[in-house]
Amino acid sequence: MLHRYILHNETVRQASDAALSAGQVGLLSGWGVFSTLRVANGVLFAFERHWARIKRDAAAFRVPVPDDPERVRRRLLDLVEANGAHNCTLRLVIVRNGGGMWASPSPDRPSDLIALTADSKHWGDGVQLAYQVNGRHAACPFAGTKILSWAMNLTWLEMAQVRGFDEVILLNERGEVAECTSANIFAANGSQVWTPPLSSGCLPGITREVLLGEIQAPGIEIREKTLMPSDLESADEVFITSTTRDLLPVWQIEGKSLRREERARMALQKAFSGFLERYVAEHAEVAK
Repeated sequence: MLHRYILHNETVRQASDAALSAGQVGLLSGWGVFSTLRVANGVLFAFERHWARIKRDAAAFRVPVPDDPERVRRRLLDLVEANGAHNCTLRLVIVRNGGGMWASPSPDRPSDLIALTADSKHWGDGVQLAYQVNGRHAACPFAGTKILSWAMNLTWLEMAQVRGFDEVILLNERGEVAECTSANIFAANGSQVWTPPLSSGCLPGITREVLLGEIQAPGIEIREKTLMPSDLESADEVFITSTTRDLLPVWQIEGKSLRREERARMALQKAFSGFLERYVAEHAEVAK
């Protein structure tokens, strides 16, 4: 459930306030970028990583972004305080205002920054996945970007949920595993853990980035590798990752039960939780 207050540019205001206009081309065309952050004990976890990805994606789509990330971080913390939401999920959106025939005649800003918070969702103990063929186009120059044009993902997710599944594995034009609609995917055999490379068309998730670059679990090796559906179905364990899910096990794919060894996932989850705790402790004073 969306919390009472939102951030609109520099101002924290009621979510019910009329603050947007019909001529904002970014809203009409999905011309903007976003990221979903975890707020843990009042700290914006991995904010610098989220901001770096926003800047990269915004540059690809020519979306102007604020030039002072520290100022943005402070405004986001103001929103967290206004909502009393020290442990929640935060959505940060930057919407382009100019360009195209439906743009406002004289936009006051080249883009609008909008942020919202909501209670964190409980995803359960595991998930059942379906497949979506041609769900990603790896050859597209915009593959792997996190943009507001998200309707295809939401539609595929809704269609899968109608069939009784929790999420969707998106395959690219080569039939390779790319990602889920809002999560990255990993497969493990023994101590070897693999996730699709960015060349698959997958989005570079922040949890994925931390696992690949920062996490060390004794006896576990984690790498990128091209994965096919058969690799998932024959793996010792499969799990998905996202900012709001951590490392969530996959129980079934298209009704087929998977092996659930759990050793690699549990070791990585323990190491990731430790990384999160250290980050929050180190950034607690900055958040005040």
